[in-house]
Amino acid sequence: MTRICVAGGTGQVGREVVRQAVAAGHGVAVLSRNPPPPGAPLRTDGAEYFAADVTSGEGLAAALAGADVVIDCLEGRSGRALKDFADGGARLLAAAQDAGVGRAVVLSVVNCDRSSFGYYASKAAKEQIYERSGPETVALRATQFHSLLAAVFAAGSKLRIIPVVKGARFQPIAPADVAAALLEEALKPATGRRHSVRTIGGPEIQGMAEFARQWKASTGSRGRFVRFPLPGAMGKYLRAGMNLVPEERHAGETFGGWLAKNADSL
Repeated sequence: MTRICVAGGTGQVGREVVRQAVAAGHGVAVLSRNPPPPGAPLRTDGAEYFAADVTSGEGLAAALAGADVVIDCLEGRSGRALKDFADGGARLLAAAQDAGVGRAVVLSVVNCDRSSFGYYASKAAKEQIYERSGPETVALRATQFHSLLAAVFAAGSKLRIIPVVKGARFQPIAPADVAAALLEEALKPATGRRHSVRTIGGPEIQGMAEFARQWKASTGSRGRFVRFPLPGAMGKYLRAGMNLVPEERHAGETFGGWLAKNADSL
């Protein structure tokens, strides 16, 4: 049995990592700033939960004690969390090294090092921290999640529109498929390489409008399609197709399959 510490184990992908690891019989410690109480939907029976904060280092030693590997699913989307994102990774890795953890896997985004968009740039900065760390590390770069597209369409639908970015294609992937890949990397035997990068993409590549049509049919939304150009770094990233990795298609859950599975929560 492997002891796995999941940092950010209450987030979208982290919860899936915890669920799959527990189901496979591994020991799981979940590191979270605000651990959910027993019985809460975000909590997985069979896992241990620890209150810990990578921005201060508080609680990290207890959460990492006895761990063989750490899987970092933490996010920092805005404000101070975004600003301190890479530094938090450094504190986590330093504590992992002190605890004798031999391997660390971090969730990242495809081509994050080729974009100046703040969120992606922070992912690239964190990858650099991992590349320079003591334990053997792996960065798993994934394409955007199915839930991201669904959230964009749902937000627009409140205004009776379904937004479609001109010239944008997507290769979305299910969080559960990303979690499985993270767990696979975490459980691999030592390779002797200090740092490696793996890329994983969704099973289908389509224009944003096609995904919007699927979402509209699934939800019954009455919003009308509105196509618009997206300026700035994110628009440049999408127009250049940097969110796509056609050579790394993963035979996992399609957007339509994910919509059907999550129909009650859309």
